Amino acid sequence: MFSSTWNFLKRHKRKFIFAGAFVGGVYILGKYAQKKIREIQEREASEYISQARRQFHFESNQRTCNMTVLSMLPTLREAILHHLNSESLTTLLKSKPANKLDIWEDLKIISFTRSVVAVYSTCMLVVLLRVQLNIIGGYLYLDNSVSKSGMMPLAPPDVQQQYLSSIQHLLGDGLSEMITAVKKAVQNTLGGVSLKQSLSLQELELHLNQIRAQVEEGDGGSTHRPLSWYMMPDEENTLAAQACGLTENDVTTIKLLNETRDMLESPDFGTVLNTCLNRGFNRFLDNMAEFFQPPPGAQGDSTPITTPDSLSHVSLPVAKIIPIVNGQIHSICSEIPSHFVQDLLMIDQLKEFAANVYETFSTSHELQK
Repeated sequence: MFSSTWNFLKRHKRKFIFAGAFVGGVYILGKYAQKKIREIQEREASEYISQARRQFHFESNQRTCNMTVLSMLPTLREAILHHLNSESLTTLLKSKPANKLDIWEDLKIISFTRSVVAVYSTCMLVVLLRVQLNIIGGYLYLDNSVSKSGMMPLAPPDVQQQYLSSIQHLLGDGLSEMITAVKKAVQNTLGGVSLKQSLSLQELELHLNQIRAQVEEGDGGSTHRPLSWYMMPDEENTLAAQACGLTENDVTTIKLLNETRDMLESPDFGTVLNTCLNRGFNRFLDNMAEFFQPPPGAQGDSTPITTPDSLSHVSLPVAKIIPIVNGQIHSICSEIPSHFVQDLLMIDQLKEFAANVYETFSTSHELQK
């Protein structure tokens, strides 16, 4: 029996060797496949956790952006009111001075200037803070991700403070320059409009568009500046102008400022800012429209009609429009969430742009730069 079995094995030796090799190969291949599947699953789980962590950090960062905007609006409003103090003129008018007409003319220019500046500066504040806080947010995410590896942080607290303080340009020199540019455009557009002349809401919109065109595109003069200049100073005015004595934190801050400046000069940023400005001026006109209502019963109905066609037939003297325009700054630059600010914060293009900025600066390849 054993000999017959042995003979059988000898006759089919190659088949058994082949079968054994095949079975062994299948076994090894199965083990290898299991290992690879496990690695893929672990990698996918790690990537999912990383993406979820980054998404949570991003959303938290956007809430910080919103709260920061609201917290800075009172400072912006006070800065504008300081430069464009119409209250002193209204006080003078109450005393019935001899130059009453001249004071009214000054009040017209100042009232329109400060409301237009309020729209511009609020939109700029919203978009600039989105850029800055998402750049910092991206670096902070990377710092938290590599904190256990012993690497130096990309954005230490001193750098964050120094970098974010650059927003003071918009509240200081940038705001002063913007007021000068807007005031000139308002003077060119409305300087010849009589206080007794009546304007409809559509005519008011045309005047605003003319003012915007001069501010954003220039009037042919050599001093025209791009809107980005009002948000950040020229490079030669930054820390980079110092010939020596720069600390490592200074160098890092300069890098962040240069990256921000590149963002502000990009076509995408220009598109987003223009979208915000369009929304802001539309909201300003919506607020003004409340005062251009036809009187009750004007068309045989006790209910005011608010259709665009009906509003086009309602006109107000410039002298009556001035106090309405003058008070709009308190709605535009309100720390209490208003329709104006909420409209800006909810713009889809702004959200998408913020996500792109965060994505750019929260990916590991930035570490190599």
